[in-house]
Amino acid sequence: MFSKVLIANRGEIALRILRACKEMGIQTVAVHSTADADAMHVRLADESVCIGPAPAKDSYLNIPSIMAACEITGADAVHPGYGFLSENARFSQILAEHNIAFIGPSAHHIDIMGDKIEAKRTAKALGIPVVPGSEGGVTEDAEAKRIAKEIGYPVIIKAASGGGGRGMKVAKNEQEIGVALSTARTEAKAAFGDDAVYIEKYLGKPRHIEIQVLGDGKGRAVHLGERDCSLQRRHQKVWEEACAPTITAEQRDRIGMICANAVAEMKYSGAGTIEFLYEDGEFYFIEMNTRLQVEHPVTERITNVDIVYEQIRIAAGMEMTVKQEEVQFWGHAIEVRINAEDPETFAPSPGTISYYHPAGGVGVRVDSGVYQGYKIPPYYDSLIGKLIVHGRTRPECLQRLNRALDEFVVDGVKTTLPLFRKLIKEPDVIAGNYDIHWLEKYLAK
Repeated sequence: MFSKVLIANRGEIALRILRACKEMGIQTVAVHSTADADAMHVRLADESVCIGPAPAKDSYLNIPSIMAACEITGADAVHPGYGFLSENARFSQILAEHNIAFIGPSAHHIDIMGDKIEAKRTAKALGIPVVPGSEGGVTEDAEAKRIAKEIGYPVIIKAASGGGGRGMKVAKNEQEIGVALSTARTEAKAAFGDDAVYIEKYLGKPRHIEIQVLGDGKGRAVHLGERDCSLQRRHQKVWEEACAPTITAEQRDRIGMICANAVAEMKYSGAGTIEFLYEDGEFYFIEMNTRLQVEHPVTERITNVDIVYEQIRIAAGMEMTVKQEEVQFWGHAIEVRINAEDPETFAPSPGTISYYHPAGGVGVRVDSGVYQGYKIPPYYDSLIGKLIVHGRTRPECLQRLNRALDEFVVDGVKTTLPLFRKLIKEPDVIAGNYDIHWLEKYLAK
């Protein structure tokens, strides 16, 4: 087992990893920018190192500074959390060259799944169902029109290196394909430095379903069921739940085992999430995230599996403690992301938290790195924390979420708490009757 883990992240996820390490008897190193000197994970870590000024490119994305922190502290492993360098193959490779473990998959698997075109090819070869579309990148209008005609309009053009909704354009007919192609390529180049795009069939009312997997890197893997992440704004998840309201146990077993078998065949190491669009009883692969997900707590609640604990064990070359036949799904869990944003305009709202009272009680978990008097910096993601609730049934879970939202108080900055207090009363949300477009339409009313 590792003696000291450096946590190459910030906020709630850094604190989540720190707690797991402490429970495993592992020393922790917090790295931080000048803007995060008073962060909770910095205060609680065994050691801390300032790695640069506030901008992420000069600190949390600064590989030389993080490597220097490893050298200074003698850390023998790095946990990247999510975001920042968590899916950076070069960072993983550099750590390996310095005999420092990367708590995540190999650089090879990060590379394969980081390129959406190659990821789709790989998924198809492994027997994972994919959305009909181009086999590779598309650059010419004529080629785009031919592919779109074959699979049928509407189609969506996506950045090969992208995510978060950037470099994505929908074409409803042949007249729109040229503009959509050029716009997507321009956006992809600006956002990711790569103008490669591909075309897929655009599904009208799909849900976003993802399967959590763990692989030991030696040919053994398990799945931990699905999460429904369909409530999204601008392709960013807002509300996640497990089990998915519309998925049967038989469907879960079928798609889960397809994913687990694929991960085993790849000899994938660590935690990963295989994401699908789901419509009319069919699953269509969209991407694989080769890291810990923001929404991992809902899976932990219904399976009683500590995903971060398993990540660390796997990276240390130890066996997973979970076997597929032992995985059981109990009850229902929902997570809402509480951001420092205006609940109507979604404009960021950095500032000082003057009063903070997180919800508590039976079945309630709050993953957050803030506290009363904490100053939310304007340089990073606006996530204040995640409210996770668990109940025996989905209706009980919704009731518990309603109660917890009423208890949760964050003063001094605007937050998205009022949005969730409205959503919890919406008939479609109560019934689980929504798709990936529902929230955008709701907010446009």
